[in-house]
Amino acid sequence: MLYHVTIAGRTVAVDLAEDRITIDGTAVGSAELLPLSSTGVHHLIADGHSHAMLAHASAPGTWDLHIAGRRLTAEVVDERTRAIRAMTRASTGPVGPRPVKAPMPGLVVRIDVVAGDAVRAGQGVLIMEAMKMENELKADVSGVVARVLAQPGQAVEKGAVLIEFETPKPDPVDPDAAGQQDG
Repeated sequence: MLYHVTIAGRTVAVDLAEDRITIDGTAVGSAELLPLSSTGVHHLIADGHSHAMLAHASAPGTWDLHIAGRRLTAEVVDERTRAIRAMTRASTGPVGPRPVKAPMPGLVVRIDVVAGDAVRAGQGVLIMEAMKMENELKADVSGVVARVLAQPGQAVEKGAVLIEFETPKPDPVDPDAAGQQDG
């Protein structure tokens, strides 16, 4: 299984195969992580050397590590999660409602919006199954659903546009009502 581990701004690829371990393509000897107790203390045994460390999951995929008096934060993601993040990461380009696209081939399981619905940034709009896992796809920015181009049970390819948005139009101001106050 391939993981990408980021510590102090440096990311390395760690491949944990059944019979070997490689870090950034370089084979390393054996490694084993053994818990000492339910306190979070572990022994990392690598190439016959033991390193005591305290490991605590602070968030999914994020670990706080205390090794030899140093505190480090490690982010660990598998190849699939890394690919999904790369495809869904916000761009620095123009801000506007981008369509929701399939991050990989899969099956549309559920659609949570219809044309005309107002959505906020980060709101889940569709559930898609890929590689035997359900993934919630979310709106990048606030907007209004313009068109739903998929339906439950539909198989879709990577990059297929599933939902399109339009920018919400501001409510027109009634000039006669603008100056009135409740009395």
